[in-house]
Amino acid sequence: MEATPARARAYVACVALCALACLLPLPATPTPWWAVVLLAALYAAGEQIAARRRFAGTFYPVLLAGAFLLPPPAAALVAVPGALIAPVGGRPRRLRRVWRAAQLVVAVWAAARVHGALGGRDAVVASDFPYALAPAGAAVLTFCLVLTALDGGILKLSERVPGRRAWRGLFLRSLAPIAVHGLAGLMMAVLWRSPYGSVAALLVLLPMCVSWWVFAQYHRERAAHQSTIRALVQAVDIKDGYTRGHSERVGQASMMIARELGLADERVEVLRFAGILHDVGKLGVPTRLLRKNGPLTPEERQVIELHPEYGHEMVRGISFLGEARAAVLHHHERLDGTGYPYGLMGGQIPESARVVAVADAFDAMTSTRSYSRARPVSVALRELEKCAGSQFDPRMVTALARAVDQYGWHPAVTADEACTAPARPPVAGVPGAHR
Repeated sequence: MEATPARARAYVACVALCALACLLPLPATPTPWWAVVLLAALYAAGEQIAARRRFAGTFYPVLLAGAFLLPPPAAALVAVPGALIAPVGGRPRRLRRVWRAAQLVVAVWAAARVHGALGGRDAVVASDFPYALAPAGAAVLTFCLVLTALDGGILKLSERVPGRRAWRGLFLRSLAPIAVHGLAGLMMAVLWRSPYGSVAALLVLLPMCVSWWVFAQYHRERAAHQSTIRALVQAVDIKDGYTRGHSERVGQASMMIARELGLADERVEVLRFAGILHDVGKLGVPTRLLRKNGPLTPEERQVIELHPEYGHEMVRGISFLGEARAAVLHHHERLDGTGYPYGLMGGQIPESARVVAVADAFDAMTSTRSYSRARPVSVALRELEKCAGSQFDPRMVTALARAVDQYGWHPAVTADEACTAPARPPVAGVPGAHR
């Protein structure tokens, strides 16, 4: 939302007005204000701690406990202070805070309304299990639906994400963690209404804090892996200046193909890593061969063709890469069996490698380098289509063509055009493809 379009601002304003409408009945609603203040302070403190300690997730159990304990307007108010003072990333900060507060107010209000309409509040007071689970489950489902519906809307309007992608997977990804938070919130509410009181209810947050800490460690480890990946890619870019930036763009094209194929978001991310790392094995190839002007000898080409195996050795210990490791090893295989390093044919070639092969060749043809000028995108796509079935998987070529047609492609210069190195010949197969 850094350069927020007017329609996104209007959307935020509409959600904020809905949030105000949810809070308007508050003065006429019998409200246990001490409980509202305590829960609001707890939520605000929790959000501050989570941001500073970089815990994963947010303190939804407190908000959902409020939805199970309080009237809807009062439950919605619990979210406001914490959302307005919580740290946010990116600008405009004020708009982001307003958006977050309004979104949570509407979601908590809706959850509390559903919970109350199903008799959940009485069940909580009476500790009536398992009956209390049904209204609580419906409230959690409502909370998740509202959040994901609003999130998809802001993605579509602020970042111009196509409608079918804006909401895809949001609900399913959110449901499991929010369901866990809902159970914790229900435990808090039941203990709060028990003879042990609010102090006992707060103890429920201790195991939740432990789980947040564990998730924070996981994300730190993942960030460390990503830093390693960036360092490897930068090393390749420094060693082979002719293809500077190529890896990042192959990652982007691989992600576009994966999304067009309808793959799960987790696989889309893995394929982005595969594209970024596909040439990391060049670190094991002598620099003089990578920068050689003129044709390679058969012996030199054999050395160059070892780079997929070098790359696979380098990344096979990075566990979260998954199938990206197979793409690094096999992205130069061809459907007709004439590729390298193992001469695999057709379906023997991993799907991830077939995606990266198309992305790799496409960027090689559409990028301007000091030894070759970029081909127009339409020409590059026609070349890929000519080789579909023999060199490339036709599904991947078609997916890339659809994605480029819908979102466009913006290739970049990958080396200083002021350099006047003699032209190097392309590899066999697609014209313009690099070694």
